[in-house]
This record gives sequence, C-alpha cells and structure tokens, in this order.
Amino acid sequence: MEETKDTTHRARRASRRWITSTALVGAGLVTGGVLAGSQLAQAQGTSPSEGASPPAATAPINPADMTHGPGETLLTGSTADRVEAAALDAVDGTIIRVETDSDGAAYEAHVQKADGSEVTVKIDEGFNVVDTIDGFGGPAPTGVDGSNA
Repeated sequence: MEETKDTTHRARRASRRWITSTALVGAGLVTGGVLAGSQLAQAQGTSPSEGASPPAATAPINPADMTHGPGETLLTGSTADRVEAAALDAVDGTIIRVETDSDGAAYEAHVQKADGSEVTVKIDEGFNVVDTIDGFGGPAPTGVDGSNA
C-alpha cells in the first residue's frame, strides 16, 4: 500500500512539473509572438506604401547649436538683414545663419533648401551674391557636442 502511495505521489509531482514546464514554454511563445507582431507592425508602418507622400523636409538647423569657422562671427542687425535678403533672392529656402566669411567673400549665408539640402551663399561687401556652394562651403558644421550637425 505504501508503495502505491509513493508511486502516486511521484506521478503527481511529475505531472505538475510537466504542466509547469508547458506553461512556461507557452508563455514564452506568447511573449515572442507579441514581440514579433509589434516589430512587424512597426516595420509595416514605416515602409513606403503606394500613394504615400514623400518624407517631410529636415527641420532647420539651430545656429545656436553650431560652431563656425575660425575668424568668422555671426551677423546681427541691419548687416544680417541685408545678407539674408541677398541670399534668399538667390536661393529659395530658410536661413540657418549668416556670418562673416574667412574664405574669400565678406559674408556668407547658410541656407537650408526646401528639399532639406544646405547651400552656402557667398556675398560681397556690396551685398551682391558672388557664389553659391553646395553644403556648408567647407568642413561639415560641428555641433556644440562635437558631432557633425
């Protein structure tokens, strides 16, 4: 009788272990399915679809977060206004910053075009555009944290 009781007790323990193991595996499968589903939903939400609008242009760069070339200073007042006006007459976009130029022209304006690209507009002392260069007209601008903006 004692032997039957011991066998029954072992069978119940084995059954509980099997149920616990099965429950843990099932919970893992459910969790994995949820994670996989969320990744698929995220990927589906970010992939281009037929008829989708193009991505929005990059937000304007904050000039306060950038350093400028050696010997250059940010412009203010009426000089800044005139340099901005000359640059915007030459290029359709948004002024990022205007400053003196240490590389040939009196002034330069950094402009972000509607497509998100940047150009540097070189301007002489008479506020005439003398050149337009793709990008920032030199090394990539450096943010306050030392990274390229």
